[in-house]
Amino acid sequence: MSATGIRLYAPAPGWSLDADVVVVGSGVAGLTAALRSSAAGLKTVVVTKARLDDGSTRWAQGGIAAALGEGDTPEQHLDDTLVAGVGLCDEEAVRILVTEGPDAVRRLIATGAHFDESTEGDLELTREGGHHRRRIVHAGGDATGAEVSRALVEAVRARGIPTVENALVLDLLTDDEGRAAGVTLHVMGEGQHDGVGAVHAPAVVLATGGMGQVFSATSNPSVSTGDGVALALRAGAEVSDLEFVQFHPTVLFLGADAEGQQPLVSEAVRGEGAHLVDADGVRFMVGQHELAELAPRDIVAKGITRRMQEQGTEHMYLDGRHFGADMWATRFPTILAACRAHGIDPVTEPVPVAPAAHYASGGVRTDPHGRTTVPGLYACGEVACTGVHGANRLASNSLLEGLVYAERIADDIAALHAAGALPARVPAATAPPERPAHPLLPPEARFTIQRVMTDGAGVLRSADSLAEAAERLAAVHADAAGALAEHGKTAEPGVDTWETTNLLCVARVLVAAALRREETRGCHWREDHADRDDEAWGRHIVIRLNPDRTLAIRTTDNARFPSTQEQ
Repeated sequence: MSATGIRLYAPAPGWSLDADVVVVGSGVAGLTAALRSSAAGLKTVVVTKARLDDGSTRWAQGGIAAALGEGDTPEQHLDDTLVAGVGLCDEEAVRILVTEGPDAVRRLIATGAHFDESTEGDLELTREGGHHRRRIVHAGGDATGAEVSRALVEAVRARGIPTVENALVLDLLTDDEGRAAGVTLHVMGEGQHDGVGAVHAPAVVLATGGMGQVFSATSNPSVSTGDGVALALRAGAEVSDLEFVQFHPTVLFLGADAEGQQPLVSEAVRGEGAHLVDADGVRFMVGQHELAELAPRDIVAKGITRRMQEQGTEHMYLDGRHFGADMWATRFPTILAACRAHGIDPVTEPVPVAPAAHYASGGVRTDPHGRTTVPGLYACGEVACTGVHGANRLASNSLLEGLVYAERIADDIAALHAAGALPARVPAATAPPERPAHPLLPPEARFTIQRVMTDGAGVLRSADSLAEAAERLAAVHADAAGALAEHGKTAEPGVDTWETTNLLCVARVLVAAALRREETRGCHWREDHADRDDEAWGRHIVIRLNPDRTLAIRTTDNARFPSTQEQ
């Protein structure tokens, strides 16, 4: 796969590091890949956009799904995952997840993660939407991500793995043969180096998380601006299934104009028996699905949205008053504190909730070893599309996917290194442009992009809304491109402008994929194509970026991903 030649305008690197592996991201996927690579004797460097513990993993409330309970099996976990994925899961990828998952969780525990236990000392398992068994391990009641992050960060620091914090990755470096050879990055003033630099390495692991900030309201932290997907597209890699953005059904509603990261009300609250109700106290999910409030997230999000439309309201309610004060304080202390901080007391009143952008089921296309279509470039976690999630991620499969596929990536790199198949660490052949060949967007364009995406590509989509979104996004780019062409001017390079440019890149691809998929499936809901169409759309949409910034779009033959080596 050839690179596009499109690179972010940035100063030339003023410093560099050498490594065998550079891991970009410090969530569960990135730190697991780093620890396992280091343990295999590989010189590993971790680059992360904020502090080591500031990624999306820290915000995960629910837990990790794995067949660890009595009577549960990987096969049952597989069945629930396939159902949630609505016919688009790659079954081989799911089978890897559910069979390797239990031992991966045990290794995480051995690393130092402490999960909640029963009085008998067994793991305390809960249940979430789409699961027919209690198989979710959790920590601190509703603070699983924080505990996982704590354990992995401590392990990385104990091992002395070099890290570069507060660093935004810019572009992939490649050698003369087009293989990954490292990354360029910009350190934001508080890391080990300042300004733009480079890490040279023959293996690059993208674990940059999601892109929820492409929408106005999201459960994602501010760092989730799609940087990894945008980097991969510029490098010539294929991405897949970006139309499948999961909107979490129960995000705390803070008003119609609320923007940025919104507090999440975990699915585990419903798993423990809270009810979704309208303003009249009617449980509207009963009768819509056999699992009612515990149906897969796409079904619950659609149920809430339909009820809001019917009643002309902006939110529904989650009623957990019957839990009592003690249960709220012990099982859901994080959620209780967040609600009270916004003037809502779940102990005495229903919690207002509405769907908000939560998780990207699609991403950079990989094979079962995490390899992308660019040699030497790997991806894992939310930035990747392994085929596990299909059209809709099953609750609490995300942290498990990060664990399992990060381990597989590290093992693959270690095997290549041992066989002498990794190129020597040499300076990369390509570097970022010192003069603007393509425009950077001004920071204020970020809010325009978010509003366009929320209006046209949110929970409800149609050909008209998506076409309008595509036109408005094209206008954003055209304005910046026109200024560059006419006056040689572009926005100044910097974190805000690089992030905004990345957001436009991923927004364009998401809208193009959503326009192409003329059906309703999973978390992709087309009002003008309300039915699922397996004959025409039981397949994946694969997109790559052309050098002229147009998109090359194709569909696979079926739900199974072709090899990443098939060009």
